[in-house]
Amino acid sequence: MITPVSTVRDLGVHLNSDVTMTSHVTATVRACFAVLRQIQSVRRSLPRVMLVTLLRALVISKLDYCNSVLVGVTRTQQARLQSVLNAAARLVFYTRRSEHVTPLLRELHWLKVPERIQFRLCVLSYRCLHGSAPMYLSDGLHLTTASEVNRCLRSADVLTLSVPATRRSTLGDRAFPVAAARARNSLPSATRSAPSLDVFRRRLMTFLFESSFH
Repeated sequence: MITPVSTVRDLGVHLNSDVTMTSHVTATVRACFAVLRQIQSVRRSLPRVMLVTLLRALVISKLDYCNSVLVGVTRTQQARLQSVLNAAARLVFYTRRSEHVTPLLRELHWLKVPERIQFRLCVLSYRCLHGSAPMYLSDGLHLTTASEVNRCLRSADVLTLSVPATRRSTLGDRAFPVAAARARNSLPSATRSAPSLDVFRRRLMTFLFESSFH
């Protein structure tokens, strides 16, 4: 007998039947805080550089894994994920929860959760346009220059993507072709026209960091 379930796990991502990603956020936050508690028990024996390296490898990597599927989640879910970053930053600098965390994140050069999601979407879109992403992703993205109607528009010269029309903002706007196109189109022209992936990532990080901590 095959019975329906409300949540399934695929490649480490927990998917809800209502596509709210609540289960995935809960599992990610739980796993991250479990590691944070283990690192906290030995942090006094580690230099700061090693501590930051451990946090990036064991905590932030979990936070960033497949985070492009989190586009469009509620602010409450984003805040839960952000609490992991905040706790990790306070662990590095030995600060209390009552102290403001933004200066700590800025010093560590860590993007906040919404910008981390946008970073992944933009990188995926760049790879799609340059033939280094799976076809099931790249087939949904199209430059505005691909349309004969848009060839004479100003947008045709700045490497923007066509944004597909959607019926429901709660689900349709979260689809990869829509979310990735909007994320890429929000970038400066100099970032979109980067000659290589490494240059693109550097310019993208700079742009998102300035937007996040302006």
